[in-house]
Amino acid sequence: MIIKDYAPYRELPVVPLRGLVVFPESRIHFEVTRESSVAALKAAMQEQQEIFVVAQKQILADEPDQQQLYAMGVIGTVRQVLRVSSGEGARVYVEGQCRALLKELPQTSPYLRGIVAPKADRPIKEEDRTYELALLRRARQFFQRCAQHLTLPPDIPLAVHAQKSAGKLANFIADCLPFSCEDKQALLEENDALRRLEQLCVLLAKEHELQLIQHKIDERVQSQIEQNQREMYLREQRRAITQELGEGEDAEEETDSFREQIVSLHLPDESEEKLLKDCARLERMSPQSPESSLLSTYLETVLSLPWKTQTKDRLNIPGARKVLDRDHYGLEKVKQRILELLAVRKLSPDITGQIICLVGPPGVGKTSVAKSVAAAMHRKFARISLGGVRDEAEIRGHRKTYIGAMPGRIITALQQAKSSNALILLDEVDKLCGDFRGDPAAALLEALDGEQNSHFRDHYIEIPFDLSRVLFLTTANDASAIPAPLRDRMELIELSSYTMEEKFHIARSHLLPKQLEKHGLTKRQLRLSDEAIRALTEGYTREAGVRKLERRLAELCRKCAVKLVEDENYRLSVKPEQLEELLGPRKYKPDYRSKEALVGVVNGLAWTSVGGDMMPIEALLLEGTGKVQLTGSLGDVMKESAQAAVSYLRCHAKALALDPAFYKEKDIHIHVPEGAVPKDGPSAGVTIFTALLSALSGRKVNASVAMTGEITLTGRILPIGGLREKAMAAFRADVRQVLIPEENMPDLEDVDAAVKEAVEFIGVSHLSQLPEYALLAEPASAEPEPLPPQKKAVRVPPARRTDAGTPVPVGTKEQETECRP
Repeated sequence: MIIKDYAPYRELPVVPLRGLVVFPESRIHFEVTRESSVAALKAAMQEQQEIFVVAQKQILADEPDQQQLYAMGVIGTVRQVLRVSSGEGARVYVEGQCRALLKELPQTSPYLRGIVAPKADRPIKEEDRTYELALLRRARQFFQRCAQHLTLPPDIPLAVHAQKSAGKLANFIADCLPFSCEDKQALLEENDALRRLEQLCVLLAKEHELQLIQHKIDERVQSQIEQNQREMYLREQRRAITQELGEGEDAEEETDSFREQIVSLHLPDESEEKLLKDCARLERMSPQSPESSLLSTYLETVLSLPWKTQTKDRLNIPGARKVLDRDHYGLEKVKQRILELLAVRKLSPDITGQIICLVGPPGVGKTSVAKSVAAAMHRKFARISLGGVRDEAEIRGHRKTYIGAMPGRIITALQQAKSSNALILLDEVDKLCGDFRGDPAAALLEALDGEQNSHFRDHYIEIPFDLSRVLFLTTANDASAIPAPLRDRMELIELSSYTMEEKFHIARSHLLPKQLEKHGLTKRQLRLSDEAIRALTEGYTREAGVRKLERRLAELCRKCAVKLVEDENYRLSVKPEQLEELLGPRKYKPDYRSKEALVGVVNGLAWTSVGGDMMPIEALLLEGTGKVQLTGSLGDVMKESAQAAVSYLRCHAKALALDPAFYKEKDIHIHVPEGAVPKDGPSAGVTIFTALLSALSGRKVNASVAMTGEITLTGRILPIGGLREKAMAAFRADVRQVLIPEENMPDLEDVDAAVKEAVEFIGVSHLSQLPEYALLAEPASAEPEPLPPQKKAVRVPPARRTDAGTPVPVGTKEQETECRP
């Protein structure tokens, strides 16, 4: 109805539409479900069947107000109302009449009523008629392009060609094509018919481009679907053929299993793509193909690796200290460094690059320390022996194309440990050897570099494996034999040889209980007194570690076991005097030292690979022409020390109260006993100097003093190494005083407390200080000393022979070790 107060405005029921725009002269069906919209339809049917339909801005709004409705809508005539089958709402058929502008909503309940103002299109000027024709033609062309990709009724293209008005054509095409609600609303709000048609042309061009892109996507999707269907069909054919031939019945199940495991690992995209390609290759191969078995083995190996499996670190410092003390006696520096490593890992779990190399002689516990660290951290342990490894492929693996190819030792160790954060011990890293097949030490550089090993590539696996979570420990006997680039990546911790005191505690607390349990004996059946253990250590072993000592204890256990089998009540309590009866004659005698003051005989100290040793040096003056003779299998460095001592004595002969012409009239003979044992090193310089000074001056040497130190031509005494072992040798030989370089005094911290209580250490810095401590005050008489009384030779009767008739050697040494002063 027409409201006079608002003429030419009209008041009509309002029906908001969700995502739908109605154009003039368009016919549209839509469903009405909101109660307010149903009430508006009823009111319209009671009046003149006219309603105002307008799109709402927010689709989710159930009861929109005027702010949530577009201002421009269409006045339409309700042609038909049908009840829907559910009984709620109605289906409406509406025909658009003209555009109208919503001015006001005077009523919002029970339905919306609005004051609307009809809007007609702006008339087209005569001079724009030609432009209108051009726009009409262009719009029809765009419509034809778009219609090719749409399914439209056949009467719509005819109606488009028959339409002669720009405004009506724009309304008609916009109503037929699937433009967005915003675009359609923008067309509806345009009053100028030519501009509306221009906007439509732009929308049609965009729609055409969108249809082309969509068409390409559809083609790709369809092609992929066809390819998948084709592969499925061929796969079914192959399955049927293999089943008929009785071949490869489990091949597909195996491939499917591989594929499922690969996807479940969630590997990086590159690795996952590579493994899935190998699965596809395996699926296409005949089961009888040799390459099929190689590829299947490769996939099994890759999937057996602990990609995501790891143990949780137990970083309990008191607990770790308890484990280390339980398994090892001494080794305080090593234990402290291990505890530091655990503490840092507790504070910074993501730290990398901590690689420790334990350097020391055989048998001192390097491997057992690594096992204890793994137990303390609750990590899996794997050991890789590198002694004699020459091929680089042993470390990085072989290419899988070769027959018999396998992963390298690092990947194999992780596979056996079944943990990606295992503790791996690289044993004997100094024994690596390079040849024409490559340098295995160079192959270890990537694995032991914390900045690179997160993407370690084994030649067999071919995909990166993260080694950054692995804790590497290495061992070596000689640090100088490790290649410099590899040594630079590791922190060296030296394990020196055990002292006699340490061997005693290790034997009593660790080795003896271990051998008793191993041989099925109890502490009541076999007992060793402390004196017997010390006698066994000193008389039957001479080594840096405790392996030979353990073998001697095992020998005692075997002898006890034989007696125990013969007599169940047998008990053996071993005393020092029984060792020769059980183990034979003593193998090693106490270290020799001069026990009486003599001229030209000085007690020196030497370091060997099995510990410290006494090394007496003798000097003798002969009538001659100034020759210097050196005997005792001496090395070049030791000979040079003797020459330096002679030169210093010649230079300071007057100050030392020596004959200045001794080097012209006397020959000097310097000898180091045990001539079959090679000897070398600079630390014998002090001992040689003292022996020469004693021989030239005639003053006797204090027999209770031993010494070590390197000398220079200016008389300075330089520091030496191996002080801990040399001090223990002096302690065993019952030496009262030891002269050492003054710069070595701080190293006494590493010397055993028992040694420091029994031996006095005197630090000297110059050769001029030596006579005060080493030489006796009174010079010896000029008359030659008489020869010592002769002893009778020891005879061995012929009856003392072996079963094979070979005489048993008497007094031979079990081993000869190179001695370094």
